[in-house]
Amino acid sequence: MRLAIIVPTLNEAAQIESALAQLSELRARGAHVVVVDGGSVDGTAVRAAAGADQIVNAPRGRALQMNAGARATAAQDADVLLFLHADTRLPPDADRIIARALANSPRVWGRFDVSIESESRWLNGVAWLMNWRSRATGICTGDQAIFVTRGAFLALDGFAPIALMEDIEFSRRARRLSPPLALAERATTSGRRWQRGGVWRTILLMWRLRLAYFFGADPNELARRYRDAR
Repeated sequence: MRLAIIVPTLNEAAQIESALAQLSELRARGAHVVVVDGGSVDGTAVRAAAGADQIVNAPRGRALQMNAGARATAAQDADVLLFLHADTRLPPDADRIIARALANSPRVWGRFDVSIESESRWLNGVAWLMNWRSRATGICTGDQAIFVTRGAFLALDGFAPIALMEDIEFSRRARRLSPPLALAERATTSGRRWQRGGVWRTILLMWRLRLAYFFGADPNELARRYRDAR
């Protein structure tokens, strides 16, 4: 299996080098790492150069950046695309775990369980709920390191070019191809957004935004509300 790991970034200079260092063993086994920068002003792209195989510049917006990263891997002819947030760490041997899971299943996409790196015990419960909800609904979030075969990604025309909820929207369409593989191995994501905004305030904010999206709210307006709240 040829794996491409696509990392969208925006002003992640403080952690991008350590994030990419976590992928060094996967790169040594053939994974192709693409950092897609959305206009950082803190030198993220420069700091990322040594730890990535490609640096791509794209318009700001996670969906736009991830689509640009997927296009950039065409020459590598990757079999599977994995979309990784800059503040999320994959489990050891993630490439082998994905290859084994896809080889033993007709499913064409999936994600990992997630744990949240934080001193707050409440976030252990948040992570448990995220994993349970994902299993129950087939909806996956970007924190869970979504992966998909290239053929399925192309059949879905990638991520919708929306400002927020691109992972939710993608999951809804991808479920038409197959249920997601829900891998029990855990990706670890930073608790920084909960710590910055307050655990309960952030939980309530995200539930309000998701509920509004479910009832048809404009993702651009939801993104503005999310930025304002932060």
